[in-house]
Amino acid sequence: MPVQLLSPAGLAHPVPYQHVAIGSGTRQVHVAGQVGSVDADGAPLAADDIAGHVADALRNVATALAGAGATFADVVRLTIYVTRWTADQMPAFLAGVGSVAEELGLPTPLPPASLIGVEVLFEPGVRVEIEATAVIG
Repeated sequence: MPVQLLSPAGLAHPVPYQHVAIGSGTRQVHVAGQVGSVDADGAPLAADDIAGHVADALRNVATALAGAGATFADVVRLTIYVTRWTADQMPAFLAGVGSVAEELGLPTPLPPASLIGVEVLFEPGVRVEIEATAVIG
């Protein structure tokens, strides 16, 4: 396996992600920010539901990874942007991750990740955008 995930002693525990990823493959995969699904009019299907936005965005990341011959087992880094973020939204955020973890083969804990609160993404109704970096081969 080209990716080893670990959390060295002395770093914050518990957290829902590993602190370090070591990629030993020869090919990098960079997935552009993926958002949740939208209806025919471009409105997000998850409305203002953080859990739904997270689940949809992760599904789209999985689709992008698969297009490059990768899976979440190959991911060395996730960057997650959430609009209007407050710490009290963490349970809903984690519920969204948990709702698709088995379906998508998400490692537990997740690969190294940053959750960044932002004012707005590219459209007002988009609440979550997820970028991924993977190493394969």
